[in-house]
Amino acid sequence: MQSKATTVKEYLAGLPEDRRAAIEAVRAVILKNLGKGYTEAMSYGMIGYAVPHSVYPPGYHCDPKLPLPFAGLASQKGHMSLHLMFSYLNSEVDTWFRTEWAKTGKKLEMGKACVRFKKLDDLSLDVVGELIRRVPVDAYIAHYESSVRTPGAVRATKPAKPAKPGTAKAVKAGGAVKTQTKAAAVKKNLAKPVATAKPTKASAR
Repeated sequence: MQSKATTVKEYLAGLPEDRRAAIEAVRAVILKNLGKGYTEAMSYGMIGYAVPHSVYPPGYHCDPKLPLPFAGLASQKGHMSLHLMFSYLNSEVDTWFRTEWAKTGKKLEMGKACVRFKKLDDLSLDVVGELIRRVPVDAYIAHYESSVRTPGAVRATKPAKPAKPGTAKAVKAGGAVKTQTKAAAVKKNLAKPVATAKPTKASAR
């Protein structure tokens, strides 16, 4: 069920009180842990979090006019949902997420990338927050490009010839290696234990 709201404020105002309280609590956790470079805006009729064109000009490969989606938060007809694009694209992150969630004892209602919940207590906000925090924008872009070949992708279809030192091609290649190194940092982050987050004002409601 897509909303026709054009702003997040308008979207929240249009929700029933109980749904609004739950969505606001999850939103607070996302915003607290969202890395620099991501933006929040209405997208696909829900609250969306994405990499804007100013950070990643190629945009989303399915529709380059749209920014690269990262996560989404919505109130559906029979449930609420949290969409985690990075978990869908990265099997290691997905495994980490499901493993950490299992430790909480809460039942996980999840498809390929969508966590469904009917009330706030169904969610493990600590694990959700950690997942968001551990995926910086540069690492997300690097993995996205290696998973879905888009214009400007880091991984080429054919092995490139070694560039001469000092050339523009060599400088660009160096940047790609640096980006891939940042992507590898996500693996290191996944090995860290989940820190219990302090309750926010929104989640305390």
